[in-house]
Amino acid sequence: LLSLLQKWALLALSACSSLCCLCCLLGLLVAIGLTLGNQGRVLLAPCSIASIALAPVSRECPFDPTRVYVSP
Repeated sequence: LLSLLQKWALLALSACSSLCCLCCLLGLLVAIGLTLGNQGRVLLAPCSIASIALAPVSRECPFDPTRVYVSP
């Protein structure tokens, strides 16, 4: 009886995991589609010098595709 219960529990957890994985994959595809659809302009939109939200913190873009990141 315990073995049968374990099999059903494993099946249920596997189905939930597969459903979550599918949702994440769909979200990723939507994000990639939106980014390619507007050619990445939304990613670089807050990079203007006149941006008041970034002025107190820094003059750098939060997302700069030309910046080289080096790990120490």
